[in-house]
Amino acid sequence: MARCDELARVSADEGAITRVYLSPEHARVNRLAAEWMREAGMTARQDAAGNQLGLLPAADPDAPVLMLGSHLDTVIDAGRFDGIVGVLMAIEVVRLLRVEGEDGRSRSPFPFGIEVAAFSDEEGTRFGKALLGSSAVAGTWDDAWWDLTDADGTSLREAFREFGLDPGRIGEAARRPGELVGYLEAHIEQGPELHRRDESLAVVSSIASARRFQLVVEGEARHAGGTPYDMRRDALLGASEAALAVERICRGEHHIIGTVGQLEAFPGAVNVVPGEARFSLDLRGEFDERRDRAWGAIERELDEIMGRRGLRWHAREVHSAPAVFCAPLLQDVVREGIVAGTGAAEPATLFSPAGHDGMSLGAVAPVGMLFLRNPDGISHHPDEAVSAADVALGLRALAEAVAHLGAEPVA
Repeated sequence: MARCDELARVSADEGAITRVYLSPEHARVNRLAAEWMREAGMTARQDAAGNQLGLLPAADPDAPVLMLGSHLDTVIDAGRFDGIVGVLMAIEVVRLLRVEGEDGRSRSPFPFGIEVAAFSDEEGTRFGKALLGSSAVAGTWDDAWWDLTDADGTSLREAFREFGLDPGRIGEAARRPGELVGYLEAHIEQGPELHRRDESLAVVSSIASARRFQLVVEGEARHAGGTPYDMRRDALLGASEAALAVERICRGEHHIIGTVGQLEAFPGAVNVVPGEARFSLDLRGEFDERRDRAWGAIERELDEIMGRRGLRWHAREVHSAPAVFCAPLLQDVVREGIVAGTGAAEPATLFSPAGHDGMSLGAVAPVGMLFLRNPDGISHHPDEAVSAADVALGLRALAEAVAHLGAEPVA
């Protein structure tokens, strides 16, 4: 918990926590994490994507590894636990489980090594593309991303070079299937379910499928005073009605989480009927099919709204990610870890509406997750919280989960 506070002081903003990819703050937290990894008996290195990695090898140097971790980057004005607590818990689990080899060096007591990953860009705050660090490790890097730019016009390629990384070596960060036994991540729940249940820990069953869109509504800009209502083609009113329709459809039979997080009107003058409106749409669900049905219903509703108001609309999909289901074996060992660590008879099982690095790692390894209670469920906000008592239980459960996995035969 003290280290969470120490990392919180590494920020680009005074009085707030902001730490983005390939920034001086990114470099500073990587150095701190590397120091703590070495203290726990690991060798530490920064990979070709700027992820900080620590390795506790198995007795067999060619054995695969179990990856534990999360991310150290943040949103703007963040809390101090999202991602961060998962990295620090992974380091402490290594400290708990390591043994000394005949050569006096720390090693894994299992038929696999343990690797801790502090991913560099889960949030996508700087370049608008999430999961960059873990995508590089999963081998799913897209060269089109090199042309992404930040708010200052710096491209991802330029930022790589300024950070001391070589864009031409990005492929060296990728892992091949068979190199990883699996990926386990501890994370605060970014919602209130455990708080409502009065439970400390939960097994995660899956990570939500997601689609994101940028939508444009086109009407006609005219004088606000001189244009009667029957002649108005107000794009902002159309977009506003669309936002309400998103809530109604998603809360209804589809049971999908839909959010309009951005809404802009143009030309944006106080005395002009808006001729254009732009808004975002974030759709998340436990199952891809249900999410897609909700989008189909939203499309039909937008056709009706815009047709009735004399408006036109179009959408551009900017992100799509399928649901990632946690591997049954890893769900089982996490469940056994919670039972052994807390004495709970029947641990909660939750799906994660928020995205995590496991969404990327699922392309190359089985994925499992452990949730920790987050009082009131608030996240991406300075009031984000987790108790030291729950972290202690989580450490015990995560260590037990790794030990249970170590008792399973490695394929």
